[in-house]
Amino acid sequence: MRRFQTVLGVCAITWNDTGITRVLLPGMRSLAGPPRDAPDQVLAAIGAIVTLLDGERADLRWITLDEAGIDPFRRSVYAATREIAPGETASYGDVAHAIGKPDAPRAVGAALAENPFPIIVPCHRVLSATGELHGFSAPGGIATKRRMLEIERAPGFTQLSLLGSGR
Repeated sequence: MRRFQTVLGVCAITWNDTGITRVLLPGMRSLAGPPRDAPDQVLAAIGAIVTLLDGERADLRWITLDEAGIDPFRRSVYAATREIAPGETASYGDVAHAIGKPDAPRAVGAALAENPFPIIVPCHRVLSATGELHGFSAPGGIATKRRMLEIERAPGFTQLSLLGSGR
């Protein structure tokens, strides 16, 4: 595990020889653990995550993930979600259509709730059909999701909220 500082707080990343195995956001219990030296590819991924969270339009699609143990449906959801550019949003229904399962927006939401790669698989960019913020399972919940969208200057989220009020 390698911990690193972002504007959100201390995050961490884990990896193996195949790729990134998990991204941990501030407040996640798993952040405790012994640090280890990271290979160049992991350090580059950390740099890209920090850059994105500093408000620059960084493309993280080049980062290799280890999706062993992740079923084909969730893999397809994660792949489609990775295609949503920084500063853009899509609905759960949009992602369901993109993977050829137009009747599965709830299943898409469930898959994103189990996302082990937040930020790299940008589940924060997926909104309800009405554009409302729902279902962010990371610590801080919807406030964290909103903050990430504000950092990326997504439409409707271009002003930083002071009180974390609703959209």
